[in-house]
Amino acid sequence: MRLFTVDAFTDTAFKGNPAAVCLLDSPVTDRWMQSVAAEMNLSETAYLLGDSLRWFTPMVEVTLCGHATLATAHVLYSTGAASGRLEFTTASGTLTVNRRSDGMITMDFPAKEVTPSTVPAGLEKALGATPVRVGKSHLDLLVELESEEWVRSLTPDIPALAAVDARGVIVTARGTETDFVSRFFAPNVGVPEDPVTGSAHCALSPYWSTRLGRSSLVGAQLSDRGGLVHVTHDGDRVHLAGRAVTVLSGTLNV
Repeated sequence: MRLFTVDAFTDTAFKGNPAAVCLLDSPVTDRWMQSVAAEMNLSETAYLLGDSLRWFTPMVEVTLCGHATLATAHVLYSTGAASGRLEFTTASGTLTVNRRSDGMITMDFPAKEVTPSTVPAGLEKALGATPVRVGKSHLDLLVELESEEWVRSLTPDIPALAAVDARGVIVTARGTETDFVSRFFAPNVGVPEDPVTGSAHCALSPYWSTRLGRSSLVGAQLSDRGGLVHVTHDGDRVHLAGRAVTVLSGTLNV
């Protein structure tokens, strides 16, 4: 089977978020997919069989992943295996992907409404920062801080964040050179900090569109690798756009 490593939400190798993409030629077991994901030891490994797309962290299967979807589409487009509109059948419904004339790949994902929430016990101490606002989406806790610099300089207590009852913790603020910035911590699913998180932007997009009064925005994720996500909020959908670079391709021999 063909196996790729792709850096997503970047046009530069060794930046953005790396994902493994495995093009299956026959059905395999969940246990096998989890074992390969653990072997790859990236935040996500995507498996594509026909139009069925699934995603695994080194620890668990997840129901939605943006950067590994972008990576999968990039592999199909760049190898000539597909062109035009793609439709992936996933645990989060049908996800539609297109490649624009400028080479950027756009994905149609479900929007995740953020509702106001009280500050969970221990969150402020775990982050080492005082939240301005806290909300919850279907998947994650969203924490707004005072400034981009606060987000950039965070050194949270990762084991303490694992006590938060959510898939992960999105930390965000208004941006200085982009519309907003963020970081994403998900120790509960085996990802202490994710470099660039497409699914988190399904919540960030409607959140900041409401705050800023515009539907189309650009977000920067301030991990060490960094990356840019272009987002457009459209009702109950979010259009995520970005670029990707293949850094490794080969054959899986098991």
